[in-house]
Amino acid sequence: MPRLLTATLAGSLLLATGGAFAATAYVSNEKDNNLSVIDLDSLTVTATLPVGKRPRGLALSRDNTLLYICASDSDSVQVMDLATRQIIKDLPSGADPEQFALHPNDRWLYISNEDDALVTVVDTQSSQVLAQIDVGVEPEGMAVSPDGKWAINTSETTNMLHWIDTATQTLVDNTLVDQRPRHVEFNHDGSQLWASAEIGGTVSVVDVATRKIVKTLRFEIKGVHPDKVQPVGVKLTRDGKYAFVALGPANHVAVVDAKTFEVLDYLLVGRRVWHMAFNPDESLLLATNGISGDVSVIDVKALKVTKSIKVGRYPWGVVVTP
Repeated sequence: MPRLLTATLAGSLLLATGGAFAATAYVSNEKDNNLSVIDLDSLTVTATLPVGKRPRGLALSRDNTLLYICASDSDSVQVMDLATRQIIKDLPSGADPEQFALHPNDRWLYISNEDDALVTVVDTQSSQVLAQIDVGVEPEGMAVSPDGKWAINTSETTNMLHWIDTATQTLVDNTLVDQRPRHVEFNHDGSQLWASAEIGGTVSVVDVATRKIVKTLRFEIKGVHPDKVQPVGVKLTRDGKYAFVALGPANHVAVVDAKTFEVLDYLLVGRRVWHMAFNPDESLLLATNGISGDVSVIDVKALKVTKSIKVGRYPWGVVVTP
């Protein structure tokens, strides 16, 4: 059989089975010191990978070959080679790293150090610390703008968003938000920043050009006490249609019209929903549920929860590779 035909048949078989092209999710389990690996074709856990102590934040390199892991109680950011699923090095992270964000240059990693009120900037290629930037008390959330101009940090006790100019690695402005901001997320064109406030029970939508709040979202779920409505993770669709907000111990994900800011629905998920990630075509949204130790699978088109996948204890972060 000609070599070209053989290759074509092999490729057709792989496409038919989905084997080589299946997307994969990685979930950090805080209490088990490991990652659960989920095949998104079968929606099953296919492997469990040991990592450092209390893994929380996760981030992918731009080519999806490396996975960065905040091993908070190991005071380390670990780097996993996804081809071998082995830890290949530890980056200097500062104390108690919790969340981080990778610059579009694929080198600068901005890490929030909760215990030291710092953001540490590390060059992932040279493993050198480029800067340590003083921010507010208990920094947690981190995001970098799509154009790479801004790195934003949230401080849980100071109740602020801190605007770091990445050209100079200096803090240049602060925006006051509601109590205990936990997560920040840019929309896909970088014009807006969405910031969740866990104790305030709100999400602030910030205009990036002016660094001013243009809308404050509030959430009311029938039968759920307002104190349990604690927004954490936020995810925005690429087409600008929806924003999804994980509401913590309210055990729901809010669906928001990202243009009108109207809350469209609340989706019941597992206990203490924390962070979320889309699959590559954004047909599915995965949500980690810490207390129930599972991941909820949301059909984005139907806006329905279709499956629960059992993982480890206290799942926290989640990322998806193609």
